[in-house]
Amino acid sequence: MAGSATPATQALVKAKVEHRVHSYDHDPASASYGDEAVDALAGELGVQAAQIFKTLVIKTSDGKLAVAVLPVPEKLSLKAAAAALGSGKAVMADQTEAQRATGYVLGGISPLGQRKKLPTVIDSSATDWDRVLCSAGRRGLEIDLDPSDLVRLTGAVLAPITAG
Repeated sequence: MAGSATPATQALVKAKVEHRVHSYDHDPASASYGDEAVDALAGELGVQAAQIFKTLVIKTSDGKLAVAVLPVPEKLSLKAAAAALGSGKAVMADQTEAQRATGYVLGGISPLGQRKKLPTVIDSSATDWDRVLCSAGRRGLEIDLDPSDLVRLTGAVLAPITAG
C-alpha cells in the first residue's frame, strides 16, 4: 500500500511476518484515536472491537517507560500492567516523553518499530483471536497480524491487564 511505510511496517517486512495494512481517514478533531479506529474498521473488516488494540505508554515505579497493549474498548489496570512488568506500580507516561521515546506521535504509537524498544505487556486476550489489529505507526493506519507474531516481535509478556 502506497504511503504505508513506517518503522512498524518496515519491522514486519524485515522479519518476514505476514500482515496487512489498513488505512482510514483520520479526523484531526478526534480525541479518541482507538475509538476512531474501531468505528472506521470494525464493520468494514468484519472484526470485533476487542480485536483492535491500543498502545499506551506507561512509567513504572523505577522511572522507566514501558508499553501496554490492550483492546480499545477496555481500560488499562496500571497495577496489573506494573505487576506483569515486575514493578510495584505505574502511571501513564507524559505524552511528550512517550512520543520522544517511541518516535511516534500520540494516536499513532505502535508497539512495533519504536525508536527505543520498550518493555511491553500485551493483554492476554490477544491470544483469543487469530488476528489482531494495532497501530501501524501513524494516525489512520493499522496493522492486521497474528497475535503470536506481535508478542514475539515486541518481546512482550502476556498478562491480563484490563481493569474490570
